[in-house]
Amino acid sequence: MEKGKEKKHKLIQYANGRSLAEINGTVKVPKDLGFWKTLFAYSGPGALIAVGYMDPGNWSTSITGGQNFQYLLMSVILMSSLIAMLLQYMAAKLGIVSQMDLAQAIRARTSKALGVVLWILTEFAIMATDIAEVIGAAIALYLLFDIPLVIAVFITVFDVLLLLLLTKVGFRKIEALVVCLIMVILFVFVYQVALSNPDWGGVVKGLIPTAATFSTGKKVGGMTALDGSLGIIGATVMPHNLYLHSAISQTRSVDHNDEEDVARTVKFAGLDSNIQLTFAFFVNALLLIMGVAVFKTGAVKDPSFFGLFHALSDTTTMSNGVLSSVARTGILSTLFAVALLASGQNSTITGTLSGQVIMEGFVHMRMPLWLRRLVTRLLSVIPVLICVMLTSGKSVVDEHVALNDLMNNSQVFLAFALPFSMLPLLMMTDSQVEMGDRFKNSWWLKILGWFSVISLTALNMEGMPGQVEGFFGDTLTAGQKTLADGIAYGLIAIVLALLTWTVVELHRGNKAYAAAQAAKNEQQEE
Repeated sequence: MEKGKEKKHKLIQYANGRSLAEINGTVKVPKDLGFWKTLFAYSGPGALIAVGYMDPGNWSTSITGGQNFQYLLMSVILMSSLIAMLLQYMAAKLGIVSQMDLAQAIRARTSKALGVVLWILTEFAIMATDIAEVIGAAIALYLLFDIPLVIAVFITVFDVLLLLLLTKVGFRKIEALVVCLIMVILFVFVYQVALSNPDWGGVVKGLIPTAATFSTGKKVGGMTALDGSLGIIGATVMPHNLYLHSAISQTRSVDHNDEEDVARTVKFAGLDSNIQLTFAFFVNALLLIMGVAVFKTGAVKDPSFFGLFHALSDTTTMSNGVLSSVARTGILSTLFAVALLASGQNSTITGTLSGQVIMEGFVHMRMPLWLRRLVTRLLSVIPVLICVMLTSGKSVVDEHVALNDLMNNSQVFLAFALPFSMLPLLMMTDSQVEMGDRFKNSWWLKILGWFSVISLTALNMEGMPGQVEGFFGDTLTAGQKTLADGIAYGLIAIVLALLTWTVVELHRGNKAYAAAQAAKNEQQEE
């Protein structure tokens, strides 16, 4: 008995059970509710997913895109959001129908070696998003309370205490808090854009993609339209969100012996996801409109969070007199910093849950959420602290640029990891063996899914050289450019090789699973 107790209290334990077992199936949904009450009961997981589509990493790309290309890249935000809705619906459906999250489903059909490789890869992607959260939260604390950056970075570590508190109050309260923070962010940008009186005709026109949207010809502010598009896409569709959604979609209690109950859960989980991702689309669209309409064209020379904060309190950068008079009070810049802090805290919750999902799914290890958060945050803090300390003796502008570059350059890991979540997700939800006749992807979902996966993978690989070049600074020598491109093409080759390995193992695993199911059915018939 003592041995059992001792094992129970180990910080790191073996885990091969239900996804996020402590919250799996804990939210009961009565079957006799009307449509709107049922939708409300299922609402929540979509909000946690939407957070990833409006985290601090999105802000700079959308505002800079607006500053440089006006409303041209609105169509990219729309397309990214529609693709996100499609992929997140598939992720939720996989979790509800198969009763496994994406990491568990991949691991069940692949080797241990590939599982470890995909786990490490996805951990780097989560760490990349965490770096953006650390930078965003630390800068918000600095801007709001004048806390030195080094101390502000350390303070972000203690958000683990908030997470520890939230785990004690229940999952529905976590969902409610996230929704409140999203509303704060949305209110801030609606208010600022409303004051700017944007050209709504231009906004609507920008929603239609043209050849200019992905042009590599004209450079504005050091970037082409393709660079701006890739930046928005890279900051929008996040690999860890697919793993997370396939897990938290299982928080609602489902009777898997009742196909209608499963279908109802899939339907309302999809509605919840699409509604919340629509809010995320509006936030990102408002950020781009803000870059066009709130500031004078070309007025924002520093696209970092520092630069945007100061631009919002500078009357000379504002596009009209109303904004100038409000900016003089400091309200615009303060609201921006509050929204930045809210965004960082939201992403803290989802990043930690995502990390737990992939750790349990790929390598069958479980640790308390507070420990998981502490380890991830401490690892993410290291590069930020190094960056702050290396630029401490330089000018304020150099420090700002260095932090902004670190945040943007870290996104290369997202481009690297994304295909390894999208492709398995599509293969498994296309499969009749996995999903059954009723829940497998319809022919139009298959077409849209494959188009999305191939397009996003191709665009991310095309943008890889530019992202790697970013590690070498703004002005590259010919030798540095050659080296950066060599590294990028090497990474692309590795991605393609790993993708081939993943597809082959998944195909074999699916055939083995189909054979096992057929044998099981034969035994039952006998």
